[in-house]
Amino acid sequence: MKICCPCCEIRVWIFLQIWDDPLVDWEKYDVALLKTPWDYHQKFGQFKLWLEKIESLNIRLLNDYKVVRWNMDKHYLLEIAAAGFDIIPSIFLQQGWNEELTPLFEKLGSDKIIIKPCVSGGSRNTIVLNKTSALPDRQRVLSLVSEGDFIAQPLMPQIREGEWSFIFFNGKYSHTIIKKPKTGDFRVQQIFGGTIEIVSPDQQYIEHAELYVSRFAKNTLYTRVDGLMVDGNFVLMEIELVEPFLYLSYHPDAVERYFQALVAQLENFENSVPL
Repeated sequence: MKICCPCCEIRVWIFLQIWDDPLVDWEKYDVALLKTPWDYHQKFGQFKLWLEKIESLNIRLLNDYKVVRWNMDKHYLLEIAAAGFDIIPSIFLQQGWNEELTPLFEKLGSDKIIIKPCVSGGSRNTIVLNKTSALPDRQRVLSLVSEGDFIAQPLMPQIREGEWSFIFFNGKYSHTIIKKPKTGDFRVQQIFGGTIEIVSPDQQYIEHAELYVSRFAKNTLYTRVDGLMVDGNFVLMEIELVEPFLYLSYHPDAVERYFQALVAQLENFENSVPL
């Protein structure tokens, strides 16, 4: 597919490739745009090697390599919290963790907590634990943590009111959606029965989300800031910078904004290439 920008002289040929297809000749590309490598967390080692490979070929990545590597592992939340930003309370369980579950409930101040991998997506290996069943659940948790690092967080009751997603292109706000789980569930993804609606948030919430973008996602083509409203304040769940669904069909101007942001990135790239 070929795209042309009417306001500049950029002509770009676009090819859709699967990141782990061994037949792809990556040497012929100048720019790679991550779209839906939604299996990267299941092939994490292979994905990291692929990033190293295309970086060694001087291929520009959108978003860039440093941002993607930082965002692939939820330990990045520690940096955000250390900078004084609000996040959902979190305790990290390193691979091989072998302690009792009850103290986790006490430290997080909740009778229900969520355990999820630090490298994951789509609620894979994400479970809810109840304080009353901590003893029988312990072996299940130990089995999961034996495979990698996990994060424990309280099951926030505000999830029933919806998870907010603020979408930005080149650092500029575009649109917001709210994802709500079906009754009796905590997962907001549509494959689990969740629903999506477009909203027009108050300016104060947009500005709050922008603070996360300006501090931790500078010069990114796309950023999705996910969180909950807790006592009238936005609290971060995660920043999505690798392969987020951008909900482009939920706002009439979203596709054009995304396109113009991409053109601007390509223009900057063209201007930075030595003659």
